[in-house]
Amino acid sequence: MSSRWTTTLAILNSHLPPGLDGWPAKPLVQQSQNYPLSKVFRRCRTTPLQAFSICLAIVAILIQVLRPSPLPFTPNSAPRPRPLVRSCPNLLALQEPLPTCSLTKMGLIDDARKVAGQFEYPPEEVNRGVKEFIRQMDEGLQETGKSLSQIPTYVTAVPNGTEKGVYLAVDLGGTNFRVCSIRLNGDTTFSLTQSKVAIPRELMVAKKSEELFSFLAKQIEAFLKTHHNDHFEEHRQRKEAGESMTNEHFFQLGFTFSFPVQQIGLNRGHLIRWTKGFDIADTIGKDVCALLQAEIDALHLPVKVAALVNDTVGTLMARSYTSPGKTGTLLGAIFGTGTNGAYVEKLSKITKLKKMAEKSGDYDASTGDMIVNTEWGSFDNYMSVLPRTPYDTALDAESNNPGFHLFEKRISGMFLGEILRRVIVEMIQNGKTELFKDESSGSNDIHSTTTIAEDSPLYRQWGIDTSFLSVAHADESAGYRITRQALARDLGVDAASSEDAEAVKILVEAIGKRSARLSAVAIGAVILSTGNLTLSPDGSTDEDEVKEEEIVDVGVDGSLVEYYPGFETMMREALREIEGIGERGEKRIRIGIAKDGSG
Repeated sequence: MSSRWTTTLAILNSHLPPGLDGWPAKPLVQQSQNYPLSKVFRRCRTTPLQAFSICLAIVAILIQVLRPSPLPFTPNSAPRPRPLVRSCPNLLALQEPLPTCSLTKMGLIDDARKVAGQFEYPPEEVNRGVKEFIRQMDEGLQETGKSLSQIPTYVTAVPNGTEKGVYLAVDLGGTNFRVCSIRLNGDTTFSLTQSKVAIPRELMVAKKSEELFSFLAKQIEAFLKTHHNDHFEEHRQRKEAGESMTNEHFFQLGFTFSFPVQQIGLNRGHLIRWTKGFDIADTIGKDVCALLQAEIDALHLPVKVAALVNDTVGTLMARSYTSPGKTGTLLGAIFGTGTNGAYVEKLSKITKLKKMAEKSGDYDASTGDMIVNTEWGSFDNYMSVLPRTPYDTALDAESNNPGFHLFEKRISGMFLGEILRRVIVEMIQNGKTELFKDESSGSNDIHSTTTIAEDSPLYRQWGIDTSFLSVAHADESAGYRITRQALARDLGVDAASSEDAEAVKILVEAIGKRSARLSAVAIGAVILSTGNLTLSPDGSTDEDEVKEEEIVDVGVDGSLVEYYPGFETMMREALREIEGIGERGEKRIRIGIAKDGSG
């Protein structure tokens, strides 16, 4: 059962009264069956028309082999075929069965490598990125309105796995709304009950906030009636009898709201803007917790909205509760459809809290720490160090938020497919490369000609899903058979040659690797900025075994880090190249999946 639903545990245990008791698709290639030869022939009987075609083909071959050599022709006497590299023996000299000729599109692989080179992100650029990331982190801790928002969450403690109780959590992070109850057992384990419902499209663009939040409250009501009906009825009877009730009679609810919010308290936050297809102008600037609580109260539910968190805080808390180590989790990061991170920062460094004092709520300062939501998708929006290609620039210009979330647009799953699509289309249309082009069936290793469907997703914005990149990146099949199948099935590219597929794989690997190395910039910057990777006091060397107390724990979630082939490996390669981390430091970083911390 998924662990990310443990988000509320530290928040609710540290600040509140005790509670009440990507993706993988089907295999691309089914295993072939081994038929006896007789069965194969029986399955392939020749019709009269096919027999006639075969005879005609034999005659054509004999004419080609036996006829005298033609007279030489001048360069202008016939169109010149596209250059091919042929390695085929003299047919007349053959004494053995005819081998398959090797035909290769000259220059296509070199062209693909040149384009892929634009996505290289070398060690010196990684280190420039880390230094600028740290600078922007510090800037965001001091003032509001900076590239890195560095939003205080008012959560000042993380769990250690000993917390107990029953809590509610809800998650509004996209097109679905989830409700769950979670029982923490106090031994790093938990039990979970949850439900999920799709948000009707008309409510995502409603005129009034109440339309959406009323729907959410009704889903909470339905969940309580189904899974906690005894407590629901008891509360209703108390209400009707006019009895007084304390916090102990209410479920404490954690509200995961994965949209940009200016948080001003543990359970207070004003919506900055909608994303992910939502567009309810009436909600902008309003406290989303208050909106939900008002609709809960209208239904007389025994629920209090106790904490507002986003999915990265959820990832951090979930990982901290279930982490196998002795040290608390430092960072929770999402690398999926989008990307973001939340980490534990020293209160003394969040100097803008003093400036926000009049508007902010109370918080427990005794721990000396507070979780900060970086909103790092917007790192370096002014493009001082981020890598830039023509494909990045065009993607951003045609996105629904040009000039924003530029870091995310180079990393996250929502955008990697679109980057690849733009690269492929440019290579097809510029007339200088041979991608998906055949002069004749003789230039294609499967003896056909490549065709692209008129309605191919290649010609539609967002037409390539990042799952395609995952398939191509992992493809080690002979002749890149799996990639060719995916090209036909997903993109309408039929009879792609092995060189076409290899070229696509080269492009995919470059785009995916850049994404992973940029992700390492964010992780490395947070670790270095917080000082959690100081040298061991006993002077341990790179060869020494890492001790448990030296571990820096990082919780991650999202389809990229979980399913994209070699994503963590590529991240770790970049981490080793960062000054101040190196080989020894990378060994001390433990990265663990904190699945589904949205609750």
